[in-house]
Amino acid sequence: MPRKILQFAALLATSLLALHAQQPSNGTPPEGRASAVSGITIPSIAGAPFSATVVIEFQRDWPDGSTQVRRTITLIARDSKSRTHNETRRLMPESFHGSPQLMSVRLFDPESRIRTICDPSTHIARRQVVPSQPTPAGFPNPFVRVEDLGVTTFDGLPAKGTRRTFTVSASAGETGEPIEVEDEDWYSEDLHLNLLVRHSDPRIGVQTVAVSGLKREEPPASMFEIPQGYKILDVIPAPAPAPATQPAPGNTTP
Repeated sequence: MPRKILQFAALLATSLLALHAQQPSNGTPPEGRASAVSGITIPSIAGAPFSATVVIEFQRDWPDGSTQVRRTITLIARDSKSRTHNETRRLMPESFHGSPQLMSVRLFDPESRIRTICDPSTHIARRQVVPSQPTPAGFPNPFVRVEDLGVTTFDGLPAKGTRRTFTVSASAGETGEPIEVEDEDWYSEDLHLNLLVRHSDPRIGVQTVAVSGLKREEPPASMFEIPQGYKILDVIPAPAPAPATQPAPGNTTP
């Protein structure tokens, strides 16, 4: 299955470029609501530059027997300084051929902690300082069945596969019957990146995010810079108000 999806991704990338759901870790049953895979998260890792194409596909079967397929293709990159470039493009029907509309470009510099979101429709770049947060510790969830899928190769990189399955009860689901929700990811230790993510939920269909066309070289510096002609808006959170001080015992305020 993974090899077939990546072959499809490579073919789609060529034609267009002529152009997780996270699992609860607190030991409680997953909620009944449906979730979806939105893209690939790029961790900020120094000294591991790359660029690649990401194909995102949503497939849904309807009660009348028809199948709706929507997909898009984006570019991602990380340089040696661990700066990242991640795009969002419009989902298009299966019959569409060409370049999906670019909705936004997200840039992140871990040294300054500045995240920039460039909007090509308005030529506005919004910059915001992102506070550093510790990575939460993960704990086994007894309600999630975890399977080791072994190791396979994508674009010459070994990737370890994991499948997580949980059952949504009839009372929590929307179908009146228990359903199984399945998440599958293939993780590259070399790039610290998921090369393939697949989320399957009978209520919303199957979403697949596949990385292809990997280039293990320094991307162009321009991919991590705000394009010329953009207006820069700094959106920095206001500092939190200082806590009120309590008078010392025995003192009174006039």
